[in-house]
Amino acid sequence: MTTESEVLTRTERAQRYFRAEYGHFIGGQWTEGNSGRTIPVTNPADGTLLSTIQAGDAADVNRAVAAAKAAFPSWSRSHPMQRQAVLAEMARRLTARIDDFAMMETLDNGKPIRDSAGFDLPGTAAVYDFYSTTPLHLRGETMDFPDAVSLVHREPLGVCAAIVPWNIPMYCTALKLAPALAAGNTVVLKPAESTCLAVLEFFAECADILPPGVVNIVTGYGPETGEPLVTHPDVRKVSFTGSKPTARKIMGYAAVNIAPQTMELGGKSANIICADADLDAAVEGVVMSTVFNKGEVCIAGTRTFVQQLVMEEFLEKLKTVLHGVSQGDPTLPETQLGPQASQVQFDKVKSYLELGPQEGAKVLTGGAPARIPGLEKGLFIEPTIFTEVENDMRIAQEEIFGPVTCVQAWTDEEEVLRLANETPYGLGGGVWTRDLGRAHRFAREMQTGSVWINRYYNFVPGQPLGGYKESGFGRENSFETLLHYTQVKAVVINLAEGPLGIYGSAPAAI
Repeated sequence: MTTESEVLTRTERAQRYFRAEYGHFIGGQWTEGNSGRTIPVTNPADGTLLSTIQAGDAADVNRAVAAAKAAFPSWSRSHPMQRQAVLAEMARRLTARIDDFAMMETLDNGKPIRDSAGFDLPGTAAVYDFYSTTPLHLRGETMDFPDAVSLVHREPLGVCAAIVPWNIPMYCTALKLAPALAAGNTVVLKPAESTCLAVLEFFAECADILPPGVVNIVTGYGPETGEPLVTHPDVRKVSFTGSKPTARKIMGYAAVNIAPQTMELGGKSANIICADADLDAAVEGVVMSTVFNKGEVCIAGTRTFVQQLVMEEFLEKLKTVLHGVSQGDPTLPETQLGPQASQVQFDKVKSYLELGPQEGAKVLTGGAPARIPGLEKGLFIEPTIFTEVENDMRIAQEEIFGPVTCVQAWTDEEEVLRLANETPYGLGGGVWTRDLGRAHRFAREMQTGSVWINRYYNFVPGQPLGGYKESGFGRENSFETLLHYTQVKAVVINLAEGPLGIYGSAPAAI
């Protein structure tokens, strides 16, 4: 049972990290919203209030875009070393307070502190660090001809709209903001209204090093802020991470002004276990892919294909390890699985737990909401493994975005590759085998943007992130991303003297 002193401690913790209310960040200033309405932001572990944010509208978006547009001429012509210094300082400041920002993410999103402190925030700092090295290397080219020189310039686009999701807000913000700033663009950021507090605090931390208007943040619900932002005629680039249905709307909005887009969408990634794999390592990888960030990861390996020869042994090991996962208060270092980030997401995952048995799948373990003593209002789901899954079941084709994994059997390479690719998505994938040739064959045939061999979530600096098919288009986290934030201008300088002699000269004598 939760005591009054424990609730007070959680309240005091929220007051330590967050302001009672946040405004929009526009033109380097914190401002109230036009509507006067606010949105409560709560802790998904216990339902307590963390803070309130502005419920933005079109008027707020217009102010933010105007500020970004006004800042663009100066920022776009800034010295590359200036942009490098700003990004490097952002990385430094984040690293200096990494424990604080990790706790903010945990309180706001419900992810275990071991995930936010061990993965999310170090990864976020690494993104800013990586892009701090790129401004001087973003170059055009020259082409020489006997009578001309062609110069190809690579220029920033202008005002960029960045719309980030609720599951990994700090990291996804960095993936969009860092390359945009490195290339000389200005940004209007629309974070998810349910999990934006750490993002807001980070830009309060960095406000003094960002020229006014270079980064602007408008909070609020998607229909009131997202649509007017993406359709604004002064927005020249849209980058979105989120769900496929929302992406379709945003692509339609962006088409109004023919704005280029980068889309990082959902996934239903295949994790293929071969009979010759290190099964203990593979089991750990599947457990991690199931419970890391509560399964709220677009690139999670939620379809596990196990070679029939080792299915029984694999499932026994998987069940044993999964039963050892510590679920509870996400602020405790021993917790490995926290609550879902919102009531909406909790209800969605719960509906799939009910759907699986209706479709004929069997529950190996889990399959229900979890009751955590002292956190009875928390949005917890038991880590769940479905077996006897057919590839055409909805639980095997639709993104659940919770601690749920489907296990299917396979017997030969052709079969498993066909099953792995029979999905509308193509974001991530894993292969577990000691056979180097098989690893390469599988990686080549899997229709997905990332493939990890013998370690899932094995992110490395500069690894391009993005998907095939309905998982989106464009890539993030790599040098190539800068190409999405720039446009090309060709300048041809004539070296030949005098007119061509085609017009305006006397006709040649016959």
